[in-house]
Amino acid sequence: MNITDLLQGPLKDIIVQQVTNKLDLGSGEQAGTAVDGVFATLLNALNRNASTQEGASSLQNALDRDHNGSILDDLTGFLSGNSQPANPNTVNGEGILKHVLGENQSSAADAISKVSGIDTGKVLKHMMMLAPVVLGYLGKAKAQQPQQQTQVQQDAQPAGGLQDLLKGVTQTVNQQPANQSIFSKLLDRDGDGNVLDDIAEMGVKSIFGKILGGK
Repeated sequence: MNITDLLQGPLKDIIVQQVTNKLDLGSGEQAGTAVDGVFATLLNALNRNASTQEGASSLQNALDRDHNGSILDDLTGFLSGNSQPANPNTVNGEGILKHVLGENQSSAADAISKVSGIDTGKVLKHMMMLAPVVLGYLGKAKAQQPQQQTQVQQDAQPAGGLQDLLKGVTQTVNQQPANQSIFSKLLDRDGDGNVLDDIAEMGVKSIFGKILGGK
């Protein structure tokens, strides 16, 4: 499964439609911009968290235990609330955000709000809806990776394949031509790929003020 499946095409259309309906948004364009922002934020944060062996192993364990990608088999059902997996951890968006973003949740939501024009409170709900989708995607993509490592290689670097997957996914996300690229460039001023450190260092208003006409 390729990350572009979530960034464009039928799956993206399903996500935008369900988010628009669920959060009572008047504009699908706003929802689409926010979806891009949420994916960029979460994937960059996950990539950062998994840059250490400990962080990567923790994420790999979570994927193996709770996120096998089956949530994507009925994406409409999950996002609409009509279908829920038996494992509650699979859809615990609030818990996922806490682990992935920590105290940066509000800063990230404010940033996405500024880009999309959606109220920050709705953006946080938006993020909770999509966090399980992001981990479900990673779980499915990880399961589909070719098993080319020997047992010795796996023992020496058990999360190496996941780290490589995240690096590739994040690079693709940050290179998207429209909103995705704009969002990443606005946040990641120093180009190091660590979006959250830039959110923490800068006030959200100073990131977006000049471009969006703020003061």
